[in-house]
Amino acid sequence: MLRKPKIVIIGAGSASFGFSCIRDAFHTKELWGSELVFVDLDSTSLDRMTKVAERINRELGAGYIISKTTDRCEALPGADYVITSIAINRNEMWKHDFHIPKKHGINHILGENGGPGAVFHTMRNIPIILDICRDMERLCPNALLINFTNPESRICLAVKKYTKIKAVGLCHQIGYGIGIISKVTGLKAEDIDVKAAGLNHFTWMLDIRNKRTGEDLYPLFREREKEYDPEYEKLSRYMFHKYGLFPTSGDGHLGEFVPYAHEMTSTDGYDFEADEKRRAEQIKLMNDIVAGLVQLDSELLAPSGEKAFDIIKGITYDTNEVIDSANLPNNGYITNLPSDAIVEVPVVVSGNGINGLGMGELPRPIAAMCMSQINVQHLVVDAGVTGNKDLALQALLIDPCVPSAQAAEAIFNELMEINKTYLPQFNK
Repeated sequence: MLRKPKIVIIGAGSASFGFSCIRDAFHTKELWGSELVFVDLDSTSLDRMTKVAERINRELGAGYIISKTTDRCEALPGADYVITSIAINRNEMWKHDFHIPKKHGINHILGENGGPGAVFHTMRNIPIILDICRDMERLCPNALLINFTNPESRICLAVKKYTKIKAVGLCHQIGYGIGIISKVTGLKAEDIDVKAAGLNHFTWMLDIRNKRTGEDLYPLFREREKEYDPEYEKLSRYMFHKYGLFPTSGDGHLGEFVPYAHEMTSTDGYDFEADEKRRAEQIKLMNDIVAGLVQLDSELLAPSGEKAFDIIKGITYDTNEVIDSANLPNNGYITNLPSDAIVEVPVVVSGNGINGLGMGELPRPIAAMCMSQINVQHLVVDAGVTGNKDLALQALLIDPCVPSAQAAEAIFNELMEINKTYLPQFNK
């Protein structure tokens, strides 16, 4: 009989991420009886999420061995999988990442994964992730890190360049792209198969097919798209018209990497007010579950769409799981991008680990845009690890979304000051 794995979830107190992990754990019956260890620095949130899991475990008879701790070093020994989703004062710092560049004339889109704000988002998260990896190197060196922390490509690149830990980065944004194809064609999303390749939040649909018939859906999409509401996903459609492939991420995330995005999509930034409202609603739901005020029905416990537990199942039981998109070192998966890049491609997960599908070449102009981002990513990661201010400023100066040296210097100086508490690597 196969040994059930030990799964450590860091950031488990998050109302969104934590409950998504719980839903997926209980949906994946093959893993019932495994060990789940919840880790979070917020003891109140951690306690609430643990009680949610314990109630579901008890009522379903799933047999998970559940524990909690605020000290990850208590959790990591013997771990087979470590799932991470972390952020430092997420919304408060993100607002700075967005508004300071705007103040200095950068008309950018979200400020999370690309553009000037992402430089500081990356450098805040790198020390925490690398500290986790160093603890893993001591306490569970053979464990797989499954990362959800953004900026995904940059975090995974830091892990690859500066640790010995095996890692994969996951993101559900391809589902948004499938939703666009569904709306335009009128087909059900579950009947659409997309093979996309590129960088996280900057991937491109190389192939779109009907899962039931195998029919190539690009011709239908091209025909229907001509007549569809011209205001819908304007940037994505402009890129499609000019480059011949449809991007997966929707205008918001796509626009983080495109210097002219502000001409076609909103520059209002992330809706923090709506996010806080969703968070409050989610916390209320968690409290109601703990209090027994909510019935545990199939809708509440439906899978989240995230794929961490599919990966764990695939490796544990050698099931050849196909995952639509994952972030891995480019082991020849995209032939005209460098091997030291982190690329996002479909993968097959089995007892042999996680293996990307060979996607061939990207069209030259798309590959060129990706290369521009890869070069920024290397500079940001190296700056975030070493505390080299010159590299951080260089990253801003070569970012295609920063057209002004004067603005780059001003953004750098102001955001370095705002972030100094969270960037200890620069204070050595």
